[in-house]
This record gives sequence, C-alpha cells and structure tokens, in this order.
Amino acid sequence: MTLISHSNEWQQLSSHWQQMQHVQMRDLFAKDARRFQSMSLEACGLLLDYSKNRIDHQTLPLLCQLADKAGLKQAITDLFSGATVNTTEGSAALHTALRSRGNEPLIYQGRDVKADIGAVLQKMERFVNTVRSGEWKGSTGRRITDVVNLGVGGSHLGPKMVTEALTHYTDRSLKIYFVSNIDGTHLTETLRDLNPETTLFIVTSKSFTTQETMANAHVAREWCQNGLRKPQGALKQHFVAVSVNRDQVAAFGIEEANLFLIWDWVGGRYSLWSAVGLPIALSIGMPRFYELLAGAADMDEHFRTANFARNIPVLLALLGIWYINFAGIASHAVMPYDQYLRYLPAYIQQLEMESNGKSVSLDGEIVDYETGPIIWGSAGSDGQHSYFQLFHQGTHLSTTDFILPVKSHNPLNGHHTKLLANCLAQTEAMMNGVSVDELKSQMTDTESDSDTCNALIQHRACMGNRPSNTIVTKQITPAVLGAMLACYEHKTYVQGVIWQINSFDQWGVELGKKLARVLEQELQHPEGEPGRHDASTLGLLNFCRVNMQD
Repeated sequence: MTLISHSNEWQQLSSHWQQMQHVQMRDLFAKDARRFQSMSLEACGLLLDYSKNRIDHQTLPLLCQLADKAGLKQAITDLFSGATVNTTEGSAALHTALRSRGNEPLIYQGRDVKADIGAVLQKMERFVNTVRSGEWKGSTGRRITDVVNLGVGGSHLGPKMVTEALTHYTDRSLKIYFVSNIDGTHLTETLRDLNPETTLFIVTSKSFTTQETMANAHVAREWCQNGLRKPQGALKQHFVAVSVNRDQVAAFGIEEANLFLIWDWVGGRYSLWSAVGLPIALSIGMPRFYELLAGAADMDEHFRTANFARNIPVLLALLGIWYINFAGIASHAVMPYDQYLRYLPAYIQQLEMESNGKSVSLDGEIVDYETGPIIWGSAGSDGQHSYFQLFHQGTHLSTTDFILPVKSHNPLNGHHTKLLANCLAQTEAMMNGVSVDELKSQMTDTESDSDTCNALIQHRACMGNRPSNTIVTKQITPAVLGAMLACYEHKTYVQGVIWQINSFDQWGVELGKKLARVLEQELQHPEGEPGRHDASTLGLLNFCRVNMQD
C-alpha cells in the first residue's frame, strides 16, 4: 500500500494550503454573505457551523477527493458489516451494532451478535429495574443506595462522563461513584463514608485481569466482607461483573447470574453502549439508556448514508486532516459550554489519542506525516480564565471545537444567557481578533497623543484568524449526547482510514504495563538485585526502594 502522502490528492492539498495560509477568515466572510449558510448543516439534533475555518469553496472538494482516494466509502461499509477493521488483532469493531435498531441479524464468527446484544440488554434491564426499585437488597436486607464502578480506561471514563453529563436525568436516591486509579487514595476516599450494607460494586474488565481494576476489586471485596454481618453473602448481593472472561469472574467469586457479558469485538473506548454502560443505566434508568443508544444509532445512519460534503463526522475529520497535515497545527481543544459536559474533553482525548496515536501504517510502514492531534480542553467559561490568553495572543496555534446547548437544565437568573454570550464571543474574537489600526481608531484624540497608550496598543492587539468549529444543540438530552459521542467516534475512524493506521489497537499502552510488572517485583523485593535498566530508571528505582523502608 502506497502511503497516502504520495498521492496526487495529497499534493493538491499541499499546494492549496500554500494559497490559503495567509488568507484572513474575516475577508472570506466579507466576500461571501452566505458563508454561514453554505458552511453549516444540521443532523441528529446537532448544528455544525464550520464557517470559521481557513477554507474556501475549493478546500472541501479537495479534502473529499482525498477521502475517496483513501477508500473511505468502503471503509465505512466494512465498519458496519463486521469486516476485520482491527487488522493487528484480527477483529471487527462492532460497537455500532450495540445501538443498532431493527431485528435483522448480523452474523460474526458464526453468531448473530445482535441476538447476543439483545439478551444482555434484557438482563441489564431486569437488573437495573430491581436495583432502582429497591427490590434488590444487600445481604443484610437493606436497599442499595450507593454504586461503585471499578474500571479503568474505557471501562471508566465513558460511563463516568455520560453519567455526569446526564445528571439532570438521574435518580438522586442512588449515588454512583467511579474508581479507576491504582493509587489507593482513590478507593480509600470513595469508600470512607459508604456503608457496605448498602453498597454495590460493578467490576468492569474485559479480561478480568486488568491490574488497576482487579487490585481495587480485591480491596473492595475485603472491605465489604469485613464490614458485613453476613460476609458469606457479600459477593452475591454486593458484586456484579462486566467481562468476557467467565472463568476469571467465577474465580473471583462472582456467580454467573451476576455476570454481564461483553465481547472481544468491543474496544474499551467504544464500549459505553454495552454492559460497560451499566452505571449509566442505573443512574438514568433503562428508558433513558435506550434513548442514548437511539441517538447514537441516528448518527450512525447519518454517517453511513450522507454525502461526505454534508456528513458531520466526515467534515470534522477532514478539517482535522487539513490542519494537522497541511497547516501543521497539532493541537486541538474541545470546549463544552456546559458544566455537565466537563469530562467530555478527557473522554475525547482518550478516544482520539489512544485510537490514532500511531506512527505505523496498516502495512507496517513508518508514516511520513503527522497522525493524531494533541486533544485537551475543559468546560467553558472556566477555560477563558485559564488558557484562552494563549488562543488569542500566543505563538502556538490550536484549533477548537466549541460545544453549546442553547437551553440549560438549570436556567438560573440569566446565567445561561451569559454563558451563551461568552461562547459566541470567543468564537467571534478568535476569528476576527482586533488589529492595531482598529485599536487606534477607538482611541480619543487625547489618548492617541499619549505615548503610554500607543505603547500599550501592541499588547492589546489580537491577530485573530484562529480556526474553530461550533457544535450547537437545543439541549443536552440522552439522545443528543448519544449522537454527539457517536459523531466523535466516527470522526476518529475517518481520520484513521485516511492516515492508513489501525484506530482500534493500543500496543503502546501494553509496553508500559509489561515493564511495570517487572519493576513491581523489584520494588516488592528491595533486598534482591535489580534487573537491567537504564541509569535513570535504575537510580529512581533504588531511591524508591531505599525510601519505601522508612
């Protein structure tokens, strides 16, 4: 496979960027009164405005030609049909099947995966209803009031983000906690004020051997058994598992009735739609969980059928390609102007950076172009008082997605109107900036004669021409959130296809885990001779071994 960077389509885009790099977006708006109308679209409850980008009406057709060259249309078909898109691990990536509607079967490795998914959803529904109604009792007969999800990575961040984002819809009598860090402080502080009699643990690990999750699970089991008057019944009434590994779940002591299956073809960062989403369902109820799935299914259909030039995930992906590979902008910020969405930037960070942080093509060739961007961000308007100074006047460029619900679930004394104004103002300011000449024109005659005022003008000027997308929705609902998350999943996949990399493995993560197992043994046995390490690691290891004994 020839690298995409050697194609004529790539070279045409390189030449086009040379024409566009000094173009001012404010000039493009001045020349085209209908730029917003032609560079925005609505689908699945989302409005995407991509008019504030350094593009003209030639850019998008050239980017779509690149997508065609990369075989994107066939790649989309492969994703939905169960083809082996995870080539290094020989697997499909059928997360879209988890939210697929209709009864038509989808056969993968001789099984109808949709029938399997339906059976797990039914089991989830029965369990969720019994816990939320109080029918499910702890081993001492008291109802469950607290649920602790033990997971890490995709088994943690997705459910945590969605549960927080949909707080408005939650059952406030049932509190949900998330523990992921192997740092004992995380579990200790979470359990400090909980009662074992009324606490339920969800242990989520595909393999049921994940170091962080299982270390926390063993401590939680001991805490629960020690704190109950009937310790023998602790696991049955206080622990459930989400895993593919029946044997390991049974060895831990959780019976089959409390096991919710997932499958090898579900990647962790794409898994919240499965039984990994059990804490979400417990929090908002199964009807709302089904709404979340339905919103994602709507976006799946839009992605699968819409023309590339009118396809929200494809457009977001292509704009990212434009900036990363041709403009040389490696930083991308996600700014949700909604407090409920404050974990969304971290979720998208994991989704994109773990999926596309690769440097080797599908054929094993080292690529000669940039791949996944650096993703970061926080909730607005906090970011305005943190790092927006860099956006407006810094030397490092970053592209930005602004995410904005028009209506708040908590319309407090005009607060949301202020929030809306701040978000729209930032997109406008980043695009237009304010020039030295404009600042001078705003000065009075007295001020213009002042050496002090003239000296400050350069400090006040903002160059503008900073690209951004704005994604607007009427209100954050389960369906809208589902559509938004599916959109970012598909954006990530499209970029992986164009970069000719595998978006579904994470071998880089495995290297650190392997080395950690060796170092853990050496830390546990400080009297032994350490293995072969570089001088820095050896020095740090010896320092830790000495000071652990104090």
